[in-house]
Amino acid sequence: MKFFEKLMSIDRRVIFLFVGVALIVPLFLDIEQTIEITPEVQTLYDAFMELPPGSKVLMAFDYDPPSAPELQPQAITGLRLCFDRNLKVIIIGLWPMGPMQANLALETVFSEENYFDKEPIYGVDYVNLGYSPGNELVIQRMGSSIPATFPRDFRGTSIEEIPLMRGIVNFSNFDYVFNLSAGYPGTVEWVQFAVDRFHARMGAANTAVQAPLVYPYIGTGQLTGLSGGMKGAAEFEKLTGFIGKGTKFMLSQSFAHMIVVFFIIIGNLAYFVTRGREEKKTG
Repeated sequence: MKFFEKLMSIDRRVIFLFVGVALIVPLFLDIEQTIEITPEVQTLYDAFMELPPGSKVLMAFDYDPPSAPELQPQAITGLRLCFDRNLKVIIIGLWPMGPMQANLALETVFSEENYFDKEPIYGVDYVNLGYSPGNELVIQRMGSSIPATFPRDFRGTSIEEIPLMRGIVNFSNFDYVFNLSAGYPGTVEWVQFAVDRFHARMGAANTAVQAPLVYPYIGTGQLTGLSGGMKGAAEFEKLTGFIGKGTKFMLSQSFAHMIVVFFIIIGNLAYFVTRGREEKKTG
């Protein structure tokens, strides 16, 4: 009985330590984890694969560094897939830090040795138009005139001087929209305006917290696909063959979940054993 009483009095910092170890150690282990592909991620991947070379993809980075562990791997995978298939990428952000997260993702992609036969050219194969304030109003303005909404790119270059932006007026000039979202403004607003109002074809990647709010859009056909949280990032990487941090982080997350479940079981067992002993004493 004393053993179970000691379990009931474990300092929570000990539990935090075990969880921390469970998160860190798997990052240094070469363990292959079975990842099942969900239909939502499969259709997202299929939507990219259906785009012919030269298609224009609008990528909206609507998140900041706190959400990067879940969304940055998906951004990197999305960019890799686009460049691998010779798709043209136009980047924007409705969050102030979004375009900077995009640049970090691009740096990761371009830092890989022997990945490209010919590295994509800025202004020709991809462009970062930066951040525009106004939340969903930005999406509405883009439906009328993208040059008026983003007159200059992230570097300050006039949009008229960027070859990739020639002929792009509104959403009708994009073949696909890929939104990476951690909240508001994000996927919900993109669906309400870009999809419902301007009939854009769109897929999304969301944090695990936001994904349940967006899943209904899959059933209605408003989204072609959805990648949610770390699990979605790992699935997306598996489908593309570009294994990265999403898969590694998913392994750490699985180990941490096992530790948490273990302590929940042990805690409940200790509670019921010690409670039974207390009831016998009072009885």
